[in-house]
Amino acid sequence: MNRRSITKRAAIITATALVAVGTVGTVAATAGPDHAKKPSKKQIAALFTTWNATLQTGDAHKVANLYAKDAVLLPTVSNKVRTDHAGIVDYFEHFLKNKPVGKKVQTIVNVLDTNSAIDTGVYEFTLTDPKTGVKRVVEARYTYEYEKRNGQWKIVNHHSSAMPEG
Repeated sequence: MNRRSITKRAAIITATALVAVGTVGTVAATAGPDHAKKPSKKQIAALFTTWNATLQTGDAHKVANLYAKDAVLLPTVSNKVRTDHAGIVDYFEHFLKNKPVGKKVQTIVNVLDTNSAIDTGVYEFTLTDPKTGVKRVVEARYTYEYEKRNGQWKIVNHHSSAMPEG
């Protein structure tokens, strides 16, 4: 090899090393402590516990605040699709009169990325008739779609339907 080809080869190796160092630096910067981690399935499943506890307050506004402003609610005991905050409040004002207490029967959680997840399965609610005090249990299928917005997990889509064979 002549001196010129050695110099050219050294320049190529040096340029390649600089690009590699720059790439590693970029990856290290994005993978640092500020880089968001995906939530665990357990963390997502626990969002139901918060929602259920909020039902126990009897405050429709507190429950509706767990939903995103543009959330869609397809509720179990109403034929209306709720697509805004006021509609969701209205639904829960009626539903909470039954003093609902929920319990998951089966849950399947899919964590899609750092800011979105789906929890789907079967739950049951013990409802108390406000006039007679008689309790009944309703089993339903559910799907919660969550998104992390401004650092808080919000329900963006909630579908619930009574089991057809119940």
